[in-house]
Amino acid sequence: MVGSRSLIGGLFNRLSIKRNEKFIDYPLTPIQEQRLKKLQERIHIPFDETSPDHQEALRALWHIAFPNVALKGLISEQWKEMGWQGPNPSTDFRGCGFIALENLLFFGRTYPASFHRLLFKQGGTRATWEYPFAVAGINVSFMLIQMLDLYSAKPKNLPGFNFLKLLGEDEEAFDVLYCIAFEMMEAQWLAMHASYMKFNEVLQATRTQLQRELSLDDVHRIQDLPAYNLLYL
Repeated sequence: MVGSRSLIGGLFNRLSIKRNEKFIDYPLTPIQEQRLKKLQERIHIPFDETSPDHQEALRALWHIAFPNVALKGLISEQWKEMGWQGPNPSTDFRGCGFIALENLLFFGRTYPASFHRLLFKQGGTRATWEYPFAVAGINVSFMLIQMLDLYSAKPKNLPGFNFLKLLGEDEEAFDVLYCIAFEMMEAQWLAMHASYMKFNEVLQATRTQLQRELSLDDVHRIQDLPAYNLLYL
């Protein structure tokens, strides 16, 4: 019995090593290489609260979220209404960087109905203690960067490998995937009847589902992901 288990274990390990070798050294098309480089440059830009461009991006996000409410300042208690932890949103970007703000802006500009439905918690039966929208968005950005292995020169896992195919077809694939992931997180939150203390558990369930969808053989474009339709509910 021990021998059988050892044999099975050894065979499984050899198959795993062979499968993983596929993602260590593989060629990129010129367009994939160019777009991956641009995306990796984006994820290394820290949020700079002294940058006029970054300040303007924050103001733009506020206007998208609350078009009829004047913002009193970049440091204001008003930001808590969007789900920032305190009156100064810049402190929440330390774990991810400027790309997290870019992702939120893209979500609000490209899928405004979906953005506002999640911001104002308009779907399903809600918890007494809900997840903070903006901080959740930052966590989704960071989760995607890790899951797709974007800090490596080239992704070394199947979801990251397949993501490069989507990126080759659509330069905005990462930003659209972010919107899909945020919607998936919302769906998991409602399905699990979660409250704030279960947020990490919900995020992990979202990651697992997204990894599964990115591993499907028939996904060639971002629109092929089963969860893409969540953006149009």
